[in-house]
Amino acid sequence: MDKSAILLVGGFGTRLSPLTNLTPKPMLHVGGIPFTEHQITKARAAGISEIVLATSYLADVFEPYFGDGEKFGIKISYAVEKEALGTGGAIANAAKFLKGQGPVFIFNGDVLSSHDLNAQLSLHRSEAADVTLHLTQVEDARAFGVVEMQSNAILTFNEKMENPPTNIINAGCYIFNRDVIDQIPSGRIVSVERETFPELLRKGAHLAGYLDSSYWLDIGTPAALLKATSDLISGLAHSTAFDDLLEGGLYQKHHSSLISSSATIEEGASIDGGSLIGEGVHIGRSARIVSSVIGAHSRIGENCQLAHTFVSANNQIPAGFIAASQFFGFSAKK
Repeated sequence: MDKSAILLVGGFGTRLSPLTNLTPKPMLHVGGIPFTEHQITKARAAGISEIVLATSYLADVFEPYFGDGEKFGIKISYAVEKEALGTGGAIANAAKFLKGQGPVFIFNGDVLSSHDLNAQLSLHRSEAADVTLHLTQVEDARAFGVVEMQSNAILTFNEKMENPPTNIINAGCYIFNRDVIDQIPSGRIVSVERETFPELLRKGAHLAGYLDSSYWLDIGTPAALLKATSDLISGLAHSTAFDDLLEGGLYQKHHSSLISSSATIEEGASIDGGSLIGEGVHIGRSARIVSSVIGAHSRIGENCQLAHTFVSANNQIPAGFIAASQFFGFSAKK
């Protein structure tokens, strides 16, 4: 049976501003490539043959990069929302573009995960579930949707609360039966977290939970974006797309960082802490770059010290400049 998926990439990414002023969150680079590419190759590796990108904010950025999916080995189509429809509305809208009729994987566009998609599907089938949620455990669950469970059955779903009843959270990957998607109202804003899941539970639908302890990270903040790259470099996280990037020779690991093969690093410069140095970048003599992202073709002057800092493409940082947790060259929204 063909496997289908929907990737929710329509969010504004407000927590990542100013990085998202002119670039949608899912197209920010993690480990040297747009984040969405990691998710598309994960889907392909699990045998998913078609995926619809549900886009809204800066929607015209995606198709020029991914095209019809031929170069990624998966059929890609696009469902563009003129106005953001929420997670549920986006799913209902995107499902119209799917050819397959079986269960549909739904991916949030801001989660880096190493969990086994086919194991989640196996549970979905063995439980005869209507929806199966990927779940993980965190120390502080207040920023996430949380569930209460009995065996593999989800009993309650509560979205973002001050005193959550458990630390088992919604990890942002679902499997929906098609008849459940067909029940989601179309043409209006719908949140699966606040509306669809609680309503399904009230109606007695079977929501199963695939509880997993493998690597998981919400990349919705600048700090998390840096951590994702660092974790891929160290091997703590895994991505087929990242493996392909290294095999292609365009980037190389160096002292826990990732450096483009076309970058120039002058004598005495040090780069560490999971930094990402883009194509054609020039790092001046005795500069120190720690846990930072330097965009393509930027120039970092000699004796600069940058920590936890983002520099946009084609930017120039003067000699001797010192910065921590800063953003350079990211234009304000028009």
